[in-house]
Amino acid sequence: MDEIARIGSRFRLEGEFSAAEPYGGGHINDTFRAEYRLPDGGRIRYLHQRINQSVFPDPVAVMENIDRVSAWLQQRIAEEGLPDPERRCLQVIPTRDGRAMYLTPEGEAWRTYNFVEGASTWEVVQSPAMAREAARAFGRFQRLLVDLPGPRLNEVLHRFHHTPERFQQFEDAFRKDPQGRAVGASPEIEFALRRVPLCHWLLDLYYEGEAPERITHNDTKLNNVMIDDATGEGICVVDLETVMPGLSLYDFGDLARTASTRASEDEQDLARVRVDPELFLALAEGYLAETRSFLTEAEQAHLVTSGMVITFEVGLRFLADHLRGDEYFRIHRPGHNLERARTQFALVRSMEEQRRELEELLHRHLGLPRP
Repeated sequence: MDEIARIGSRFRLEGEFSAAEPYGGGHINDTFRAEYRLPDGGRIRYLHQRINQSVFPDPVAVMENIDRVSAWLQQRIAEEGLPDPERRCLQVIPTRDGRAMYLTPEGEAWRTYNFVEGASTWEVVQSPAMAREAARAFGRFQRLLVDLPGPRLNEVLHRFHHTPERFQQFEDAFRKDPQGRAVGASPEIEFALRRVPLCHWLLDLYYEGEAPERITHNDTKLNNVMIDDATGEGICVVDLETVMPGLSLYDFGDLARTASTRASEDEQDLARVRVDPELFLALAEGYLAETRSFLTEAEQAHLVTSGMVITFEVGLRFLADHLRGDEYFRIHRPGHNLERARTQFALVRSMEEQRRELEELLHRHLGLPRP
């Protein structure tokens, strides 16, 4: 881990480098947890992360957003007097010359965060309580950023959740079929082609003025919130590179995609891929506990809609990447992105079948308006 030690030496860190190991299971960036020995014999840990510049071609813009958001969250958390404030937000550790990231002579972009001790991330939701806490953490994240002073954050990934554009990208990959994989994915392709209207549902709310632009995380997978090991509280939202202008429903929809079912994102037994109404209700409860004061009636009414749209969109992205040759998402076996697409589409089908049941559940228990 000599390379990580060299990277760490470029940041204002406490202690002397001791060890490092790969950390997390993200699809995009390379993350390492590093341990440093303190003079008193103690230890402190940090996260060193190499930004994937194929995905984020402007790391300066990414870090401008993260630096502003992190500083504002720390200020708001202190103002509200929340306990353990140092564990509730990722803190950008500056380089020795005061910058938010280090650019190597080879052009690699690295950043360093504090490591949140005593908390874990989860790939699959374990209980309604975990779902509720994860949703509450993401809801708090949105609420604390409602009054972030201008200017507008950088749009680091143009039209990231623009579902019609994601459909066009899928359709382009399907038509060109550069790897000759379309035949083997024909059921998934047909599934997608039958659901074109779904692409427009959330953007229609935006264009009609019912879902305003907000500051959103845009990648609210369950594994992007740290759960306190002792209390079970959703303590800290992580993976902040996609924080930028967006719709609140993007965030709830992606969380519903990953935490309203007990199946993993690449579950191969599609019979297990079903929405659990108890989990969905817990997600809505936790999210609204922090956001109800500022969400519009339309935003509250379309929580189920958001889950359907974002799950479909992510399925399109997995399928398009499979057809192109696995250029974007890291895979662990041949056909992995196709498996992921199948899982997403199975969850969309479940949401379609259970839509009215879920909307009635939220209306009855939480008093949400029906769409």
